[in-house]
Amino acid sequence: MADEIWQHARLFPTTGIPDVQEQDRRAAAALLAVMAGVREFGRFITDQAGAPRGTLEAFVGVPFTLGKKRVVADGLLRVTRGGTTWTALVEVKTGPQCLRPEDLERRLDLAREQGFNAVLSLSNEVSSSPGLHPTRIDRAKVRNVGLYHLAWSQVIAEAVRQKQRRGATDPDQGWILGELVHYLVDPVSGGLDFSDMGASWDAVRKATKAGAIRSTDKGLRDVVGRWDGLLRCTALQLGRTSGQDVNHALSRREISDPSSRTEFLVNQAVARGTLTGSIAIASFGGPIDVTVDLRGDLVTCAVDIAAPAAGRPATWVKGLLRQLAEAPETVCVQARGRHDDAGGTAQSLQDLRVKPDGLLADLAMDLRGVTVSMAAPMGPKPGLGRGSFIRSVEDTVNVFYRDVIRHLTAAPTHADPEESAPRTAASPRSAVAQDAAAG
Repeated sequence: MADEIWQHARLFPTTGIPDVQEQDRRAAAALLAVMAGVREFGRFITDQAGAPRGTLEAFVGVPFTLGKKRVVADGLLRVTRGGTTWTALVEVKTGPQCLRPEDLERRLDLAREQGFNAVLSLSNEVSSSPGLHPTRIDRAKVRNVGLYHLAWSQVIAEAVRQKQRRGATDPDQGWILGELVHYLVDPVSGGLDFSDMGASWDAVRKATKAGAIRSTDKGLRDVVGRWDGLLRCTALQLGRTSGQDVNHALSRREISDPSSRTEFLVNQAVARGTLTGSIAIASFGGPIDVTVDLRGDLVTCAVDIAAPAAGRPATWVKGLLRQLAEAPETVCVQARGRHDDAGGTAQSLQDLRVKPDGLLADLAMDLRGVTVSMAAPMGPKPGLGRGSFIRSVEDTVNVFYRDVIRHLTAAPTHADPEESAPRTAASPRSAVAQDAAAG
């Protein structure tokens, strides 16, 4: 029997999951086990729910009695520090399931009755802004008990970051985190399911296209929050299919102050009609900048490539074009001068293959580098499937990696670590990868 068809043994297997209830149970068990076993990862989760720093214990399938009814919590977290104990109930949903208000309110009632501090929910729903729960709850229910939420994409992104940072110093914990990521990104687990841009997508898209969107418009913050959720999921899926370490990329400021990212995206959508973000591939060394033009119905992926300090620019350009020999003819290349931020005219590979020197013709200064980009039609539909916005973004990123990025050996341009704005039509600078900035 050929060993290439053998399946590796996994710490958290995805085989034999018959229904969504089992999906929920397994996801809860895998997450809570890793939280208890990898201290820093567990602390990241409990920090989101306002827990003190201390010794963490995690439990699954915990039974209680609320009134005359038996209630089984998906999980329970307990942090002890000195004489202080903090406890939270955990509510888990996987796949396309949404958290139900009645379930959360029941957990809040139970937590209040038991003297617990918080309820933490996990699902594939993305909060419209940091600190805001995606499910509407009776405010009276959260007067004495905190309600917090994490999307699975956030959990996976943190596991990936910690795996990268800790893998060399603690291989065992790095391996455990890798097993959790492998489980959650498997479609069978239901732990990574971004399937909808939300109820506000159509209205926001049409208003932006018409130039009538305002920063105060209802739903815009929900859309930009889902946009970042889509970027996180796209990065993780690309990492899984390519075998590379791939992350949603943010600046240091955006990491320390998530609200700044929301405000940037809101203002950008109003001023330019675009949504932007970056995806960092560790092996490549630089980010893919992704821009969605809601007015022009286009998705664009781009990367900056730095020219060497020595040598003839024309020779380097010809070498770069050889690397792009298998890339589609519609891919564009734009030269950038060292003292000319406007850059030269973007030209297609089809034209450059005939006349490579044409790339440098309208630059007055020495070549600093080039921007390689590819555009594709934007799908308008809010959900999944053919013609959807989500699918058009995922497909464009995957094709750009497959046909462009993996053939490039030239060094990418590195951005200013404090830069908070990803590439836009007027700003060619790139964001910084989360893991690099955090390190």
